[in-house]
Amino acid sequence: MLKKPTYNHYLSIALLASLLLYACTEPFEIEQNEFENAIVVEATITNEVKFQEVKISNSTLLSDDFITPETNAIVLIKDENQNTYEFSESSPGLYTSSLKFSAQFDMNYQLFITTSTGDEYESKLAKTTSQSTIDEVSVKLNTNSNGSDEFRLFVNSFDASGESRYYRYTYEETYKIVAPNWDSLQAVVLPTEPIKTIDIVLKTDFDTEVCYQTKKSNAIIQTSTKDLIEDRVQFAVRKILADDFIISERYSILVKQYVQSYEAYTYFSILNKFTNSSSLLSQSQPGFFNGNIYSTSNKNNTVIGFFEVASATSKRVFFNYRDFFATGRPRYIEKCGFFAPTNDINEQRTSTELVDAIESNGWLFFANNDNPTDILPGPYILTQKECGDCTAFGTNIKPSFWLE
Repeated sequence: MLKKPTYNHYLSIALLASLLLYACTEPFEIEQNEFENAIVVEATITNEVKFQEVKISNSTLLSDDFITPETNAIVLIKDENQNTYEFSESSPGLYTSSLKFSAQFDMNYQLFITTSTGDEYESKLAKTTSQSTIDEVSVKLNTNSNGSDEFRLFVNSFDASGESRYYRYTYEETYKIVAPNWDSLQAVVLPTEPIKTIDIVLKTDFDTEVCYQTKKSNAIIQTSTKDLIEDRVQFAVRKILADDFIISERYSILVKQYVQSYEAYTYFSILNKFTNSSSLLSQSQPGFFNGNIYSTSNKNNTVIGFFEVASATSKRVFFNYRDFFATGRPRYIEKCGFFAPTNDINEQRTSTELVDAIESNGWLFFANNDNPTDILPGPYILTQKECGDCTAFGTNIKPSFWLE
């Protein structure tokens, strides 16, 4: 299984790529024999009134699937009026502002970090320069280059002043899950003697048919209007194949737009190129690239990351599969089947095949088997738990923002 990339791994890849500046383009196997430790900083403050966050960790080997947080650091942000915003460590490596605040338009801010070992870092001054907002997030059904139907989620915005130009996006998607083989009845095991038996009763918990799953984007998503006459964005921030399970019922996406400075846009754009493995061995290798954070206590300390001050706006859209297709649905996430075990006594003479199946917690009652067959011989038809209980894939607590 492929490991889900993290920002820390993006930066580790970038660090490795910088060391490959003069590598030839002949095929070879990359061996990471040397490892240069670096502090990794993720820091974006916005014009939203909220508890702002700064994440600090250490670079890791490409083969690692964990992040080493930088703990017990002192984190401060100061504005050009010398107002200080203190941060405290809310979880390992995550520093949250003590008070809610927002980045003010055209005001310079600076980040200061002191690690537990006494190393000091600070950023260059950064500020917001524009406040473009999202007008709409729209959904369109298109055909991709392979001839397959796909949904495209477009973000639309317009800055009449033409001052924005550089944009970065994140999203949070939530989708509805309906267990296809859910039933209001359940099979319970009775401790009868000498052999356990099964009884079919009404469920005590009816909240296992409909669930919800929420996932956040984990890629660097950017666009620019610098080459356009108007500062107008119509950008597909997300593409979903029409046969993808996540849009089989009802789907929602919350898109957040960050208006970036040219420096921030360039940094994230280069970082994004480094995360593409094909670019590591490309003809044009930019080498190690610096962010806007540096060490003030030891010039040999390597720091990767960027302190960004951005105006942010977000908008949500919902759509149903039935809004576009009158029949059919994408296949459920699990391949569902049926099982009808018999009441034959097992070799230990303590139970039956049916009782064993129910006690395994892997099968649920689906229906009475009124017409037994050689394939389904038992008195009840069972289904896999994942097909009769949606909590195998999500939470049955409806999100507060969810609308039907």
